[in-house]
Amino acid sequence: ASLMSADPSLRILHVIGSQHGGGAERFYVRLLEAMAAGGMEVAALHRPRCWVAENLDASIPRFRVAMRNVVDLPSVFAIRGAVSRWRPAIVQSWMGRATRLTRLPKRKGVVHLARLGGFYKLSGYRHADGWIANTRAIRDYLVESGFPRERVHYIPNFVTSPAPADPVEVAALRRQTGIPDGVPVILALGRLVPKKGFQDLLAAFARLRGPGREAALIVLGAGPLEEELRGMVVREGAAGRVFLPGWQDRLAPWFSMADLFVCPSRHEPLGNVILEAWSHRLPVISTATHGAGELISPGENGVVVPVEDPVALGRAIERLLSAPAERQELAAAGHGFLLEHFSPARVVGDYEQLYRRLIG
Repeated sequence: ASLMSADPSLRILHVIGSQHGGGAERFYVRLLEAMAAGGMEVAALHRPRCWVAENLDASIPRFRVAMRNVVDLPSVFAIRGAVSRWRPAIVQSWMGRATRLTRLPKRKGVVHLARLGGFYKLSGYRHADGWIANTRAIRDYLVESGFPRERVHYIPNFVTSPAPADPVEVAALRRQTGIPDGVPVILALGRLVPKKGFQDLLAAFARLRGPGREAALIVLGAGPLEEELRGMVVREGAAGRVFLPGWQDRLAPWFSMADLFVCPSRHEPLGNVILEAWSHRLPVISTATHGAGELISPGENGVVVPVEDPVALGRAIERLLSAPAERQELAAAGHGFLLEHFSPARVVGDYEQLYRRLIG
């Protein structure tokens, strides 16, 4: 009862079941903090000692539930208990595990929204009352799979405008990595898993010629592919020019050190990293994934190359590294597109409008 406010009309409980941090988890934190800052009453339900637990603003009420797997019956009842205690108008579950474990009695009158950020197997989502897709392609996928069109909603992600990085910290990173001043830096970011395509990026980088031959590549992230990628760096003769410093919670200094951002994914429903790169005013090269198709107009606000094509990716990197004016134009256009379509105010406003319509 101590968590309840005087006005329960727009109280939202957000349920997420992941352990580690990634694009979805970073957006979860951004969205809840933006909603709270805007006066909406939100609470978080997550696993103990997970990335979200460590990074979400401490002022946001929270519940901790084990959510060990998708058939964890005690967690089903724990989530129901949290709902009974906090009495939200809407429970929004994020991705598969949280959605499968959020099983609310219909007689309680609580609306269950499931948010999807990918083309997931849908059997564990159909019991929800409504669905939020963060891309138009995922929305269409849900409708084509038989979900009622009137209950499928499209609301994209946003990224916040970053504070300028401390030049002293950026210079320290240069010294830490050993990258000399004046050497162009290519940055990539994501989980080190096969679908992110970092093996293609390393193959492309190893073949760079001309100005690209002097460039450095930084890949931020962690995952099961890490040892394979490190071995590939040695085999390709790129040691000393490729850096894999692991997962970094403070991204601004790394973005500030970069001259070019590359998203080499083989599969990417949206591409939060593209939005983040634009927020830091970086030019973007991406492979032709679903996400890039929704975000990038080739030649206007970014460059798109075929998926799993290191030769084409290498040529695009070489061309932009030798064209600073074009890099600047692409970066400015990307940043402008971000502000127009993916601002916090617009996205949070879309969520609030949807919530009020559903409970009204």
